[in-house]
Amino acid sequence: MSEEKKNLAIRWFEEVWNKGRREAIDELMDADCVIHDGGVSIQGPEQFKPYFDRLQSSFSDIHVEILQTLCDGDMVCLRWLLTMRHTGDGLGLPASGKQVTATGIGIIEVSGGRLGEGWQNWDMLGLIEQIQGADRAPIYMAAK
Repeated sequence: MSEEKKNLAIRWFEEVWNKGRREAIDELMDADCVIHDGGVSIQGPEQFKPYFDRLQSSFSDIHVEILQTLCDGDMVCLRWLLTMRHTGDGLGLPASGKQVTATGIGIIEVSGGRLGEGWQNWDMLGLIEQIQGADRAPIYMAAK
């Protein structure tokens, strides 16, 4: 059973982000699903779609590589690497054409064969810095 839940979580990233299938949001997300991203919560497919549209209008060649998964009961944790090209101004920044990367971790609760709730954290600051051309090293590697 946990293999099915892990596969559903992986399928979410494959269908929604890698293939860009907007209709997969309705197929895979429960109507009452809440996605927590930092201090923001999005409820259900209808609130998630504008988030999806904004990213799609800002980036092309979106690809999420799942690096690791852990499953415990109804919960699936995924560690992932995101690569994409900044080709639109949907984030309020002029398109730079830059290839950017970000890492993140998502936790998905699977309920009734669909996404029931989710929590994610990803390096959005690092993404913006790449777009703006900031050269930064991780704080633990910074010169003293």
